[in-house]
Amino acid sequence: MSTKEFRIAAIPADGVGREVVDAGKAVLDAIEADAGGRFAFTWEEFPWGCDYYAEHGEMMPDDGLESLKAFDAIYFGAVGWPTVPDHVSLWGLRLKVCQGFDQWANIRPVRFLPGIESPLRKADHTDLDWVVVRENSEGEYAGFGGHTFAAREDRGEIAVQSAVFTEVGCERIIKYAFELARTRPRKKVSSVTKSNAQQFGMVLWDEVFQRVAADYPDVETESVLVDAMSAKFVLHPEELSVVVASNLFADILSDLGSALAGSLGLAPSANLNPERRFPSMFEPVHGSAPDIAGQGVCNPIGAFGSAAMMLDHFGLKDEAEGLNAAIEAATAQGIRTRDVGGTAKTSEVTEAVIANLPARRRS
Repeated sequence: MSTKEFRIAAIPADGVGREVVDAGKAVLDAIEADAGGRFAFTWEEFPWGCDYYAEHGEMMPDDGLESLKAFDAIYFGAVGWPTVPDHVSLWGLRLKVCQGFDQWANIRPVRFLPGIESPLRKADHTDLDWVVVRENSEGEYAGFGGHTFAAREDRGEIAVQSAVFTEVGCERIIKYAFELARTRPRKKVSSVTKSNAQQFGMVLWDEVFQRVAADYPDVETESVLVDAMSAKFVLHPEELSVVVASNLFADILSDLGSALAGSLGLAPSANLNPERRFPSMFEPVHGSAPDIAGQGVCNPIGAFGSAAMMLDHFGLKDEAEGLNAAIEAATAQGIRTRDVGGTAKTSEVTEAVIANLPARRRS
């Protein structure tokens, strides 16, 4: 039997990113150990982030993307630190990778885990599970615009930030959402815009959504304005299955969904280049959390869920399902970090998830 090798580039970056990436590597190495030689993970770590910026004046080297091209996936921690402006750290590393590798589909599941208290009373007696599909390459985060008139006196500077919507960009993410919906128990896609006020780019989105929907008569659809969808996340989340939205709206809505599930620390995500021309990147949704960095108390569940998404991307579907089951078993046992009402350390949650991996539960 030959061993399938997967090369993974680890970028812990900043703050708790180091802790959750180390925890995720420990879980993935345990899964590899249980695989009986069927596959192996080869890791290489890159020291990019705000510390790198302090030393080199850039978040990653100019040839950083070229260095990453050879890998099968990127496992990312978190970016940002008080010493570096947020727009510098984000655009200098995470967005540079996402845009440089055309990772146009950002997938953010919203899962309600056993043993985790949700602020939603409805979660106590209703089966809730949906996915936010985020357009990840253009829209409000396209980076078009600039500052000018900076030399004017008396508040004369002007900043322009332009959202960019292309038919190609809208069509591919909307089609992705429909294909994903076909794999779920409820085959439904909810499109989110603000086209009553943003009458150009988001009207284009609406038009493309209607055209694509005609090719999927088996999938239920709805178009909802973003303010109404924010209310729906809270009041009627049982009606959701796949939610597709632009870069900004999906970013905000997915964070709302994660908060409703109990904590941003629980939320996984995948930045996908579905054509696989470039490696995809997997990361927890939470930030670098400077206030708790280095204390060993951060929640690694989001990083574990992201690792499960990476396993699925590798075609290791049984291992992905096994890891998700181990996460649920650990939270059901009450092993939780303090952000979700527990007292466990990062290391204790990691040990619990490893102990609940299918091969270890059978032994």
